[in-house]
Amino acid sequence: MVVRRAFTLRLKPGALDEYVRQHDEIWPELVAELKGQGVAQLTIFERDGDLFVYCEGTDYEAMDRVWDSDVHDRWAKVMAPLIDVNDSNRVDAVPVTEVWHLDTSEA
Repeated sequence: MVVRRAFTLRLKPGALDEYVRQHDEIWPELVAELKGQGVAQLTIFERDGDLFVYCEGTDYEAMDRVWDSDVHDRWAKVMAPLIDVNDSNRVDAVPVTEVWHLDTSEA
């Protein structure tokens, strides 16, 4: 069974190019952490500084485990100048609730 999760983030003004560059050069150890925690796919969309992050994984808590990892803490420090963070200096990710899904491969 595939579990889907999504959330939104907000880029700081002028940060898109650097944000994309950093992700184009994603650390192999972060990719290994994502895979090891059960995240199979991760896609990020952007519109006017708003980011929509969509991921698929093996269970609902997969991304939570990644966010709590040491490698993600280091990645978050690199991302902090580029995106909004909360009072705890963590990514200010707002969950998005899935309300409908269609998989035509099953229809």
